[in-house]
Amino acid sequence: MTKFLINMIKSKYDVSSSLGREKVGTMSGWCGIICNAFLCIVKFIIGTVSGSVSITADAFNNLSDAGSNVVTIAGAKLANKPVDKEHPFGHGRLEYISALIVSFIILLMGVELGKSSVVKIFKPEEVSFSIVSFFVLLLAICVKLWMAYFNNKLYKLTNNINLKAVCQDSLNDCIATSATIISLVISHFTGFYRIDGIVGIFVAVAIIMSGVGILKDVMGPLLGQPPSAELVKSIEDLILSESEIVGVHDLIVHDYGPGRIIASAHAEVPSNEDIVHIHDVIDNVEKKIQKELNIVICIHLDPIDIDNEEVNKYKSIAQKIIKSYNSEYSFHDFRLVNGETHKNLIFDLVIPFDKNNDTTKILNDIMALFKEYDEKINVVITIEHSFI
Repeated sequence: MTKFLINMIKSKYDVSSSLGREKVGTMSGWCGIICNAFLCIVKFIIGTVSGSVSITADAFNNLSDAGSNVVTIAGAKLANKPVDKEHPFGHGRLEYISALIVSFIILLMGVELGKSSVVKIFKPEEVSFSIVSFFVLLLAICVKLWMAYFNNKLYKLTNNINLKAVCQDSLNDCIATSATIISLVISHFTGFYRIDGIVGIFVAVAIIMSGVGILKDVMGPLLGQPPSAELVKSIEDLILSESEIVGVHDLIVHDYGPGRIIASAHAEVPSNEDIVHIHDVIDNVEKKIQKELNIVICIHLDPIDIDNEEVNKYKSIAQKIIKSYNSEYSFHDFRLVNGETHKNLIFDLVIPFDKNNDTTKILNDIMALFKEYDEKINVVITIEHSFI
């Protein structure tokens, strides 16, 4: 069934496209609704016929589980809405927001299970055991396991964080139901009814931890996170593929949802090149990146003097001094301005993110190192952090 459904969607749509992602998300949502509706009907009928209140109540729990599937469908459709005047960058991040909602549903499930488990520890109740309820719970585990497996396959196919959240939601249901079966069996044969609450506490903690994990995964792209090393290399390689471009820095990548990436970068070019020609080169690189990586990029050109021996000499000196101070530091936009009594070295210093960084101390230390080398050197440094 899983292979058939995946092949069906892949044969009709490009799953890497916005439309393909919408169709995959919609299929996941509808499969979830159908499975939860099936479990709801089966549990309601068996619960009514057998007179089991717990099975009948659990039927309505499956009905509420379909809520996360509705969120998946809504998120998939809204994320694929075209750009408009109010949202010129598109609606792709709604996919992340729908996953955020599912993570809150998971957390709520864990908290509620934890609360009821604590009550059962201090006020244990006799749990009725029957073969009918046992097999109904086994059926629920089988269905939920398939849902988790199916959504995990779809997640790997599209890298849709919402499908990962739905997969985890189904796995949590499996864990909770398995714990219920274990508690039923142990309490039935031992009479130790507190086991229901004890096992429930452990399951609640596991569910809450999984919800926090999904929450962390979602908050990254929502708040803004650095691009992957592979993407950075791909962008830089394409920029440097033009012989006129000798360096690249200040690369910034903005993720507005799957397939909606906007970037900017500074390209270093020889200052003696024809500006019209260089502008044409930059235009071609921007088009190439959009075509090959589907990224809209704006490239700023930085003219640098590569043939000036004096500039190259002091740039090499700066390189040695900075690397001797901290090998993780780098610099760019290097300029040499000769004064009557001093040589002014002007550059941007890139340092890693570190809460313990004292920028004033760093500046003073590096300035002192330059002074030790040559009293006539004056440095003007702008400290910045890399966005990659």
